[in-house]
Amino acid sequence: MGRNFVAALFEHGSIETTITKAKAFRPFAEKLITIARRGIARKAEGTPEGVAAHLHAVRRVASLMPYKPAVHKLFHEVAPAAADRPGGYTRILRLSTSRLGDKAPLALLQLVDTVAVVASDEEAAEE
Repeated sequence: MGRNFVAALFEHGSIETTITKAKAFRPFAEKLITIARRGIARKAEGTPEGVAAHLHAVRRVASLMPYKPAVHKLFHEVAPAAADRPGGYTRILRLSTSRLGDKAPLALLQLVDTVAVVASDEEAAEE
């Protein structure tokens, strides 16, 4: 469930879920972003070791989250947008509403630096 949840987070930029689920999957999402950031930084060195480290990072993320479009988006959009950020790539915003079935408190789990990028992608898709 966590893999699909985080893959959807990378695909859409934000997810509306319960506060408990958001708090549970936030560390997993941040760990994947950190792995991708470090892999991209090593690739930028231009050395063969750096390229190998990037490939290793891609394979590590793909083993933890085997949904290829989400891995691609993580390495090409999410991680480069968070390159200058030392941590805290996601945020949890509590919503004033609760779920209809069981009144569980809802939250919005968002990617911090890529919210504008995802919003512009969604606007382009609507046109």
